[in-house]
Amino acid sequence: MDRKTIYNPDSKEGLNQRRTFGGNPDGMINFTRCKYEWALKLWDMMEANTWFPREVQMTGDAKDYKYLAPSEKRMYDLVLSQLIFMDSLQTNNLMDNINPYITAPEINACLSRQSYEEANHSKSYAVMVESISDNTDEIYDMWKTDVKLREKNNFIAGVYKNLAGDIDDHKIVLAMFANQILEGLYFYAGFAAMYALGKSGKMLGSSQMIRFIQRDEVTHLILFQNLILSTKKERPELFTAELEAEVKEMFKKAVDLEANWGAYITQGQILGFTDKIIRQYIEYLADRRLEAVGYSPLYGVKHPIPWVDGYASFNDQRTNFFEGNVVNYSKGSIDFDDF
Repeated sequence: MDRKTIYNPDSKEGLNQRRTFGGNPDGMINFTRCKYEWALKLWDMMEANTWFPREVQMTGDAKDYKYLAPSEKRMYDLVLSQLIFMDSLQTNNLMDNINPYITAPEINACLSRQSYEEANHSKSYAVMVESISDNTDEIYDMWKTDVKLREKNNFIAGVYKNLAGDIDDHKIVLAMFANQILEGLYFYAGFAAMYALGKSGKMLGSSQMIRFIQRDEVTHLILFQNLILSTKKERPELFTAELEAEVKEMFKKAVDLEANWGAYITQGQILGFTDKIIRQYIEYLADRRLEAVGYSPLYGVKHPIPWVDGYASFNDQRTNFFEGNVVNYSKGSIDFDDF
């Protein structure tokens, strides 16, 4: 499959002929004529969610970090280092390996917006690192010294590398699922760990920053789930029993990787988390992601830590870091029913 032509004045493609990939677009982004209405709604939501890392008050975190228990400090540093890797990877992956093959302009726009947001997350991590560390390289370079961190990074990068280059129909569909897994599973042990610190009254600025980041990641998850569903409608012949088996194997490996990572960063030292709880949480998320794209769940487990969802929610409240009070906050709330 060739990369799409950026400017294609000879295109005769009509609106109904538009395809998620394999189409023949003229290169114009026209928000007044969209085939994929979900992409237009998603763009509006992403735009409404605009935020800037420096908005988050980190002064308290600089003080809190000095008094974290060694296990908490270790967990914080590892989580931050791993999140830095994933958003760095995704910023380039979207533009280099995904967007060049997507031929629906409204979806191209959403992917471009997502790439910006991933870079904005990288800026967020810089703000967090700078607020708590005199030597920022200690966190940015942890992947060079921590074997488990390096293993996780290598595995995720390896999946993306295998799906890049010599793109065909099957590979691009698998790449959609790989991105769904990245956005819907690989961040979540780290997110939950940060919320655990916030729940105990520590590192409130970091927890708030993660809430902003997770809200973005939810829209990214919605993007890829709808991209999968739209492709399934257009190209049902690609969604074979063999593909489902391959996708579920990808999910199983991802669950094992993320559950093991969660156990490694917490080491049974973080209140409210055990290895069993972490694994069940990731299994629960995997089931929800599979159901969202029309597949049956693998694990059939209940949500073991529902307080995490409430803590991460922007629909009803946010934290005022100067007063520690809950105040109304309605901007950019997410309603899954719209998708």
